[in-house]
Amino acid sequence: MKFLLIAFTIAGLCLLAKAQTKTAPPVKPGAKSGKSATPDEDVQIYRNPAIGFRYEIPYGWVDRTKEMGAASEEEKAEVLLAVFERPPDAAGDSVNSAVVIASERAAAYPGLKRAEDYLGPLTELATSKGFKPEGEPYALEVESRQLLRADFVKPLNPETTGEKLTMHQCTLVLLAKGHIVSFTFIAGSDDELDELMDGLHFSTAKSPAS
Repeated sequence: MKFLLIAFTIAGLCLLAKAQTKTAPPVKPGAKSGKSATPDEDVQIYRNPAIGFRYEIPYGWVDRTKEMGAASEEEKAEVLLAVFERPPDAAGDSVNSAVVIASERAAAYPGLKRAEDYLGPLTELATSKGFKPEGEPYALEVESRQLLRADFVKPLNPETTGEKLTMHQCTLVLLAKGHIVSFTFIAGSDDELDELMDGLHFSTAKSPAS
């Protein structure tokens, strides 16, 4: 299925209503192995020189990149980074914040020529998982890079969490080098989303020599 990666990402994050109440030893997050990314000396920074971005991982977060990436290999898609504030399988009573960065071949979507063309499948998947769009998608410039931003919200069942909570999701979409790169952020509030997004940085594109 061509929607495997975004479906897996969103469906997996939907389970994060269960945030842990007991602590667990954090796994040091690092870059996924491969030609597209390299680890930094500071293990709290994920760098991807091929696409030209880095993400500053909050201290103490757990890394599930390998586990989530295993499900996307056959689809020629790649989970570049999947980190969570707490282990996603731990029970609790708050939204477990998360950051998932994924890459898919643009060719997997017939007719996709612009990042905007990805918003339809993304929105369809999100709504099928109980999310509701929050406002209209819009263009966003992050350190000289043009991305598209789409926001979603999902009320969580009080019987599951113990109190009424709302899961906030923001996905930034970038079309680069024949790939669709999605940056998905999950948090319990818009302010928390903004804090997570502040960790994303892009390198400045170099002008060709004259």
